[in-house]
Amino acid sequence: MTMKNLLRFYFITDDQAPALTPLKQVEIAICAGATAVQYRNKSFSLTDFEEACAIRNLCRLHGVPHIVNDDILLAKALAADGVHVGQADDAAGLARSVLGKNAIIGVSVADLEEMAKTDLSVCDYIGAGPVFATATKADAGAVIGPEGLRAVIENTSLPVVAIGGIDASRASTCFSCGAAGVAVISAISRASDPLNQARELGRACGCPERTLQTGWQNEFALIEKLILRGAVPLAAVSSALKIGPGDDAALLSSIVRPVVTTDTQRENVHFRRRWQTLDEIGEKAVEITFSDLAASYARPLALFVNLSLPSTLSDADLETLYAGIGTALSRHGAVLGGGNISSGREFSMDLFAVGEGHPEIFPQRSCARPGDGLYVTGPIGLSRAGLECLNTGETDYPELIEKFKSPRARFDAAEILADFNVACAMDISDGLAGDAGHIAAASKVAIRFEDSFSNVPPALAQFCRQHGKDPQSMMLSGGEDYELLFACLPELFLQIKKRIPEAFQVGICLPFSGELILNLPAEARAFDHGTDRQV
Repeated sequence: MTMKNLLRFYFITDDQAPALTPLKQVEIAICAGATAVQYRNKSFSLTDFEEACAIRNLCRLHGVPHIVNDDILLAKALAADGVHVGQADDAAGLARSVLGKNAIIGVSVADLEEMAKTDLSVCDYIGAGPVFATATKADAGAVIGPEGLRAVIENTSLPVVAIGGIDASRASTCFSCGAAGVAVISAISRASDPLNQARELGRACGCPERTLQTGWQNEFALIEKLILRGAVPLAAVSSALKIGPGDDAALLSSIVRPVVTTDTQRENVHFRRRWQTLDEIGEKAVEITFSDLAASYARPLALFVNLSLPSTLSDADLETLYAGIGTALSRHGAVLGGGNISSGREFSMDLFAVGEGHPEIFPQRSCARPGDGLYVTGPIGLSRAGLECLNTGETDYPELIEKFKSPRARFDAAEILADFNVACAMDISDGLAGDAGHIAAASKVAIRFEDSFSNVPPALAQFCRQHGKDPQSMMLSGGEDYELLFACLPELFLQIKKRIPEAFQVGICLPFSGELILNLPAEARAFDHGTDRQV
């Protein structure tokens, strides 16, 4: 979801409301379709922390960004999605440095003069107003009216949220001025019928209503729902399993050449629910785990999944997650062997995959030789560009975003490489520069990249032209492509290319002379799982 969409129906809590607690206000707003919630409590004390946590958890449970007003340290303590600062509050730049690059940072601006003196380079959106007179905010400035709102919108590329005196009847005026969203407080918190007023606002914003969810609670009931009721494809007896999930352990069928791999997925490190649906997260987790089996020329048989789950995930959320897992398992003819569920502060998955190796060959990184060419099985750099699109909220390149969100393990290419007895192969997860370095180190060779790659995908080329980037550097640095990187003699590659037309050469292996990569551009670097992923 883009930042503009997240701001559409922006509710701000009212700690002075006479009848409704902030938590109850948020419940009503979320039911009515609120797309973002700002926790505002000017008299906050430690006695309010428990309620602030409950509001955060409620937002997370429903996929609604949770923003804290003014207080950067409170936002940090709550692990909120972001903070909104005013002109008299701590600078937006400080908020960015404390909360990190993926935090949502908003800033209040009343007019063009204030906007001119505000550092907007670190901000994700602007709150402009008061558009109409409001009694909720005692320190609100002069009313700027729709004309003032329009002036702010026309002089910034950031999405703008209109604030101040807005109710359902005034929302359309703000949208007609170009506002990305409207922020409301008293129209809900002090309404005589808060739920109906909130629903009217939701309809004015075009936001569908929700049914309030509760977090998962019972491990055994959840396991029954996910496994025994067939949330994913499995078989109590299959070609891979003699005894499947439900007992203390799974009994696998006899495997002549067992191949085992594992992978870890952590929220806000490997994925963000703001960018990916839970079924997409589950499907991708399986594909990238299976990618190691593909790189080993192994056939996937069974998957085991350990989950650490916060209370902000519901049973329905987890059924959606496992639906995605099931999609990937079905695609590759594998089954779920079992796993474990435990509670935790953060959402994470540990995946263990079992496969059966090729009867004749097991490729290794250490099998490249001087004189071999270095090749990839398909386009690279697309996923990295897709990640950058998601980071900036850009939607003009769906093909790039899709490559990041929905990779595929290249079992098709692996089968062909095995047919040609290619002895050196691995999947590209750390980027070409990093993974080529792994091959060079293991094989004790030096690698020289081609001076220019001829296979720059059109979407990547267009993205790089628009943003002033070098496509070769993107292809070298990009991570999570999950194509296969392999080394073989050039004459063998000519035969392979007939069966994998999209494959192309990226380098050559030379005798080691003290340096693993001979011509890596200064701006290119290996993909770092700690900083390049969705931190």
